[in-house]
Amino acid sequence: MDTESLKKSLLKKFVEVTTDRLQKIQLGAIELEKPSSEKAADDVARELHTMKGEARMLGLAAIGQLAHAAEDLLKSKRDGKADAKVATDLLLRACDGISDLLEDQEGSQRGTSAADALVRALSDASGQPMPSLTPGGGHGRKQATPAAAPGGAPAAAATEPAPKVSERPPAPAEEEHPIERRAVDRSIRVNVELLDTLGLVSGDLLVESARARLRSGELDGLLQRFSRMSDAFLRFGERFRHSREERQALDQLEGDLHLLRDDSFRFVRRHLDGLNTLHGNLALMADSVAEARLVLLSTVFEAFPRAVRDISRQLDKEVELRVENTGMGVDRSMVGDVRDALVHLVRNAVDHGIEPTDARLSLGKPQVGRLSVRVRADGDMLHLEVEDDGRGIDTERLKALAVAKRLISQAQAASYTERQALELIFLPGFTTREQVSDLSGRGVGMDVVRRKVEGLGGSVQVTSRVGLGTTVQLRLPQSLSLMRVLLVRLGEDVYGMPAADVEAVIRIRPEDRIEVFGTVAVKHRGRPTALVPLGPLLGLNGGPRHDRPPAVVVRHGEDRAALVVDGLVDEREVAVKPCGGDFLKGAPFIAGTAALEDGRIAVLLHVPDVMSEVRRAARPVGEAEAAKRFRVLLVDDSPIARATAGALVKALGHLVDEAQDGEEAYSKLQSQTYDIILTDVQMPRLDGFALTRRVKSNPGLARLPVIILSSLASPEDKRRGLDAGADAYLVKGELGVEVLAQAIDRLT
Repeated sequence: MDTESLKKSLLKKFVEVTTDRLQKIQLGAIELEKPSSEKAADDVARELHTMKGEARMLGLAAIGQLAHAAEDLLKSKRDGKADAKVATDLLLRACDGISDLLEDQEGSQRGTSAADALVRALSDASGQPMPSLTPGGGHGRKQATPAAAPGGAPAAAATEPAPKVSERPPAPAEEEHPIERRAVDRSIRVNVELLDTLGLVSGDLLVESARARLRSGELDGLLQRFSRMSDAFLRFGERFRHSREERQALDQLEGDLHLLRDDSFRFVRRHLDGLNTLHGNLALMADSVAEARLVLLSTVFEAFPRAVRDISRQLDKEVELRVENTGMGVDRSMVGDVRDALVHLVRNAVDHGIEPTDARLSLGKPQVGRLSVRVRADGDMLHLEVEDDGRGIDTERLKALAVAKRLISQAQAASYTERQALELIFLPGFTTREQVSDLSGRGVGMDVVRRKVEGLGGSVQVTSRVGLGTTVQLRLPQSLSLMRVLLVRLGEDVYGMPAADVEAVIRIRPEDRIEVFGTVAVKHRGRPTALVPLGPLLGLNGGPRHDRPPAVVVRHGEDRAALVVDGLVDEREVAVKPCGGDFLKGAPFIAGTAALEDGRIAVLLHVPDVMSEVRRAARPVGEAEAAKRFRVLLVDDSPIARATAGALVKALGHLVDEAQDGEEAYSKLQSQTYDIILTDVQMPRLDGFALTRRVKSNPGLARLPVIILSSLASPEDKRRGLDAGADAYLVKGELGVEVLAQAIDRLT
């Protein structure tokens, strides 16, 4: 490598290392304001000293000059000659100046007016003379650029010549942290697109190895058939008389068949052992790639202490930020969204939550507000908690503001629980600020948080106590590339739900069904849980096909629902692929796809979208703006059909009364009042067509809407139903929540 190429590569390395180093210096500078700051001062001094030496060895004199002036200021602060807050402010400004110079190679060598002014301010505060632009000469004299320098070399003495390219760089002068240095030396930077590709390939290989195991099982079955046929062939040959030569040939054939069978079975066993080893290694590789994609959350939180300090000073508040357990990892593709969500939460906590100093003192609170960010792992999920000890959220004020902004009605506000009122902060355009400022008032903060988190398949939960503070909990998957899912069956198709969102798998009996405020539900762990057929909810045909269907209890935040499915397939870890093409891309409820070993593609559901649809379909009918509640007479001789159709009707918030045939239905019509009839066709005693004609011929019932719901789907059957007077004709195989809701709304 020539000298110029080596210099460019070292400059690039210097920029990468210095960017990380500036974050450490900023964190340490903020700690200087605290009484016990000796360790922080040592850390900052070490980083500045190393940066100065590296910059000078690479000919970046302006950066070296800034680092030198910052060192002098830090020494003055430690000697008690400089104020801690002034020193912190100037050190943070020095970090900003160095960051600007990293993007300006010419300025980092010759200096800029802004850098000169900053060096002068640092020198004035430290009481030291302004350092020269070069280590050994007057200010403004260009330093000779050396050919090479190590990315992590210590500061060089001012009088030492730069090392030659062929010379080995000098050994580091400081070895306080040899273990940490060795750990850094064993890491490399990898293009994230390469990791994405490796993740997809490892997932495909896992699926292919599973398919190979299936094929091995099929081969074993073929050999079993071959063994049985060979035995039958030999038994058949023993029935005949043979000459001595034929007998010998038959014995030879029998021996060869036995040897072939033994060799074949031995091969299958060895092949299966190899496949199992291969599958285990591929699984290990997939886990390793997924782990390589993880980024420590500490990198997300590095900028937060300074951001909190700047915002609190802008608002004339005092806030202490505590960040705990940031050693957890999060998928690199999620870092941006996680950072954006946390930025909004931290900013809102300082701006809206923490009171001004005078207000805190008048309330008997500590002068310094406390803001905590905590992280913990729960299986494959991460829990991030942002807590402040501020004023809390006044739900009555929230409801009043939402009514004033016409986001909800007065009647809705009166019926809202405390939890529903807290959910108002997530409405787009909602803000408690009357004036727009640089920090808040636009009504986009918490809305962005929910969209970011739910877009990643997570959930947001808020708890608050007036006068004591607010806690916002984020629940997120650790990785989006590999996910443990529960595979369920709807018809012949396979769907997957994140196992972390699955609370239980249960079987629903007819007597388990209950009705809560017009919503069909089932009791799970002592609490009513909405019971919703998953197929109709997703807009698919059909529903439960027998009277004891399985259901998956899914949790999203504080919401739970029992999703009825046709069957359970398996629980496993799958490689998640984004939806490609126009068929699934952008489709609702879908988070991605996963290939299965039998060649099928599992569609992975986005649980936040599913639960939003559950809340909409199973809305409490007591709300002022909920749809009108109708009394529906459901007529069908099949208990399963009645349970399925009844669940859909109740999910829309209506009351259901059942009849087993037309005669029973007509008898109920004489003594009770209904708003609509939903009837099957093929029933004993009085079928649906005859019931419809009888209803429409009765002057007192003629205006009562009748919907025929039948599995008979031919045009002739539909014509017969309409001729009998039916107001609508729906086919059972095409029935869904939306179809039924539209029919009822149109007729009522």
